[in-house]
Amino acid sequence: MQNDLWYAIPLILSVSLVYAATRHEDMNLIWRHAIRAGLWITGLMTLILAVLFVVTMYLV
Repeated sequence: MQNDLWYAIPLILSVSLVYAATRHEDMNLIWRHAIRAGLWITGLMTLILAVLFVVTMYLV
């Protein structure tokens, strides 16, 4: 059985890099912004996962 969360890694990487590249032209700034955006996206997805887990466990 394959864990579907592994598909999130390339999605987060590509979205954060494209988002950072649309904001900056310097490669160092792109990498810094991409790391921050990737952490932000990962945190948001983790928060949503936790909320859905709580809702599933206690309200259903």
